[in-house]
Amino acid sequence: MTHQIIKPFNAVKFRVLPGIIALGLLASCGSGGQQSGAWQQGAPEVAFIQTSATDATVEKKYPGLIEGSVNVDIKAQVSGYLEAIYVKEGDFVNKGQSLFRIKGDVFNEQVNSSQAALKSALAAQANASLEIEKLKPLVAGKVVSEMQLKTAQSAYDAATAQVAQAAATLGSSRINAAFAIIKAPVSGYIGRIPNRTGNLVTPADAVPLTSLSEIDQVFVYFSMSEAEYLSYVKEQQTAARNTVELIMADGSVYNHKGTLETASGNIDRSTGSISLKAVFPNPDKLLRSGGSARIVVNKTLSSVLKVPMASVKDIQDKFFVFVLADSNKVTMQPIEISGRVGENYLVRNGIRPGSRIAVNNIETLGDGMPVVPKIVAPAVAKQTSAHSSQN
Repeated sequence: MTHQIIKPFNAVKFRVLPGIIALGLLASCGSGGQQSGAWQQGAPEVAFIQTSATDATVEKKYPGLIEGSVNVDIKAQVSGYLEAIYVKEGDFVNKGQSLFRIKGDVFNEQVNSSQAALKSALAAQANASLEIEKLKPLVAGKVVSEMQLKTAQSAYDAATAQVAQAAATLGSSRINAAFAIIKAPVSGYIGRIPNRTGNLVTPADAVPLTSLSEIDQVFVYFSMSEAEYLSYVKEQQTAARNTVELIMADGSVYNHKGTLETASGNIDRSTGSISLKAVFPNPDKLLRSGGSARIVVNKTLSSVLKVPMASVKDIQDKFFVFVLADSNKVTMQPIEISGRVGENYLVRNGIRPGSRIAVNNIETLGDGMPVVPKIVAPAVAKQTSAHSSQN
């Protein structure tokens, strides 16, 4: 029979263990306190601005196309061979100036023929008149019947109608002959001239002889969304301001301001936009028909919040700012932007007046991170942001 030897209970070991555990806990607490102190000591100094509601003017740019106040396609009104071209592409011409000549021999002959027909009709009318004068005394003397006089009168009336018809034909022939010389209906600049001397031209040609653009005043056509148009109209009801600016193709601002007009009374269903027309004076003929430009429309917003663009963090097309919260910690707050003015964003939603927004070190900040705050003026904030971005 095997006997187990039971060793006596070692109470000393169990009395030592609580002491070791307590020392471990004290050491752990001491280490955590050092880490917390180090975190607080490492908190960055961050500049903040305090937001306030203010008025702002927003610029909205729209691409547009330039057209002359009068754009005319010059076409032949009679058929014939182009005999002469009096102008060059790009020339400025005055109203009534000759542009083209169509070979007019056939039209001149038509005039001659019409003149001969008119002379013949006049002669027939004169003979009919003589016949009436001859019959009147004979009828009075009852030598011939009154019926013969009435017949003569009818012949005279027919001859008179023939004279009128011949005169009208002559006038038409002269108009056609005049159409052989094509003149400028308005003053302006000549466009492309696709035809050359000797080409056959007709009124049915799809391509005009040239185009003529009057550009003392130009129209710039562009489109605005329905929502933007409604907002613009509402603003015009409270502000008597209807001027717009123009940015030319080279990026420079046009010297003269324009006025805005509605080009279409309806909303385009396919695009949800409405066509507008800006009218600009063009005394130096700098703007040309067919050119491109951008229209700048200013819109006034009241009681909006502005924050520097440098204080906004963009993450996957969503915008955030760091707001100073309790215990000198920052909160990462999403915002909605309605536009921009200069180097500032206009905030539609997300923050309220009086919110304190971080303006530097935003790339190193995180949600809930402690900071050493410093409230600065907006002018100082701009310099602080620029210095932070350089570093």
